Amino acid sequence: MATIKVKQIKSRIGATHKQKDTLKALGLHKISQVVEIEDNPSSRGMIRKVDHLVTVVE
Repeated sequence: MATIKVKQIKSRIGATHKQKDTLKALGLHKISQVVEIEDNPSSRGMIRKVDHLVTVVE
């Protein structure tokens, strides 16, 4: 299956508890950290939930 790279661009400070849990589920802990995850509907939904904190890296 295809993979996508996700980079955290903003701090989790001030985010809601659910958004913090979503970042943790994506494997993101620090600003500028990049993780590679599978490209499936559930991971796309998580990215959409915290789209103001992360970006998809090509």
